[in-house]
Amino acid sequence: MRIIEGAGVWAGADGDWTEQLRTPDLSVGTYCIPAGGVDDQSPHTEDEIYVVTTGRARIVTPTGDAEVGPGAVIFVPAGEDHRFVDVTEDLTLLVVFGPAYGSRGPQSE
Repeated sequence: MRIIEGAGVWAGADGDWTEQLRTPDLSVGTYCIPAGGVDDQSPHTEDEIYVVTTGRARIVTPTGDAEVGPGAVIFVPAGEDHRFVDVTEDLTLLVVFGPAYGSRGPQSE
């Protein structure tokens, strides 16, 4: 058992990604985008779950878009283009990758 300190807690930098836990099968981290900030990430080679811990924005994918806020849980399959836009409040996301981030090949972020 391990308590993952700092996961899902605002770090305060634009596009700031911090990985707090890594095993071969998954990784956990925090991604922060300030209000008005730009999300310039590219699709990942791993499946991904986002949990919105603070803030409000809209997520846009080829299959649709949705308004998200605290408590929203979003699944993005490996390879799917996705982006957070219209960030109206500092956005903090707890992110879980399976398998671990970057383990299936180079990331293009």
